Amino acid sequence: MLSVSQRGQLLPPSPYRHLTPYAEAARQRGLTVHPLNIGQPDIETPPLMRAAVQQADIRVLEYGPSAGFDSYRQTLAAYYQRQRLNVTADDIIVTTGGSEAISFALLACLNPGDEFIVPEPFYGPYQGFAVATDTRLVAVSSYLEDDFALPPVAAFEALITPRTRAILLCNPNNPTGYVYGRAELEQLAGLCLRHNLYLLADEAYREFCYDGAFTSALELPGAEQHVVLIDTISKRYSACGARIGALVTKNKALRDVVFKLAQLRVCPPGLGQLLAQAAADLPADYFDHTKAEYQARRDLMVRRLQAMPGVRCPEPRGAFYVLCHLPVDDAGRFAQWLLEDFDLRGETIMVSPAAGFYATPGLGRQQMRLAYVVSHDIIERAMNCLEAALQQYPGRQE
Repeated sequence: MLSVSQRGQLLPPSPYRHLTPYAEAARQRGLTVHPLNIGQPDIETPPLMRAAVQQADIRVLEYGPSAGFDSYRQTLAAYYQRQRLNVTADDIIVTTGGSEAISFALLACLNPGDEFIVPEPFYGPYQGFAVATDTRLVAVSSYLEDDFALPPVAAFEALITPRTRAILLCNPNNPTGYVYGRAELEQLAGLCLRHNLYLLADEAYREFCYDGAFTSALELPGAEQHVVLIDTISKRYSACGARIGALVTKNKALRDVVFKLAQLRVCPPGLGQLLAQAAADLPADYFDHTKAEYQARRDLMVRRLQAMPGVRCPEPRGAFYVLCHLPVDDAGRFAQWLLEDFDLRGETIMVSPAAGFYATPGLGRQQMRLAYVVSHDIIERAMNCLEAALQQYPGRQE
């Protein structure tokens, strides 16, 4: 009898998509399901960027360079330079979304069986990327009671083994919204220098910090050869479907290996690069409105959550997610119950149970992630649903 690979069997389900069949069934029953489970912004992709694709005079959509169009890499380098980063086009490999950049980073920096350390809770697919690249994710726990601050560097150091090759950090953090400051990043960079480790910096939400300045790992003095920046336009310009990301490194030997990986998949999406390159023509204040809108949504959602009895909710400082504790027996069961057995005047919500963002068994069992990527009206209606559901849920715990 045929069997699938062990790798395929070990791949974990998506922590934010696995309830989709239940949501579809709820919609077929006539319910309105408000999607708070996934970071798909409702903010319009800039018309100027869309027009670059709509008006392109292309007769043959041909292969592009494996590293990405030189014109786009120059544009992207100029963007980083405006962020005070010493980046040139030669430091950039354009990728098929941030997901491919993560995969390339693990394949280029780690050997099969090697380990990388990640603070948990973490972006759920990191577990899947570890399985797919035959590497091992090692989690160091952060806690809601500490607002998910970076664990002590000693906790990272205690996990280092002869197989450890990298530390992976998402900043601002998905799913917690925590923003790691310069002092925390310098501590991690020092650790990487002492133990000769890579620092993989997933900065997909770099534009969305609400309560202070953002520090990129590429700003850290002396760590340039160790830092691998993972980036994407998906959240920055509300262009998730364009599938354009980037891997940026000053380490030429590493960049050459990543380039060979890029050649294997031939080239990143050409139309997506046209769209992304047009971002150079956006006004300098483009992010001011978007950032203010997300901050207002954050304030509304956090205010509503913190007013609910039994809910504990740190205020996220960046990205567009809230990770909160609920007075329920199990957030996974609660999330499914919301879609199968609950509605408030024909409405319910889809959420992400937080256990899928942890590697340590048992952690996150009473937590869930909510994305504030919908309008103020939808947030209000969704919070009304959640408040009523918490009162009615059979597995409520005080």
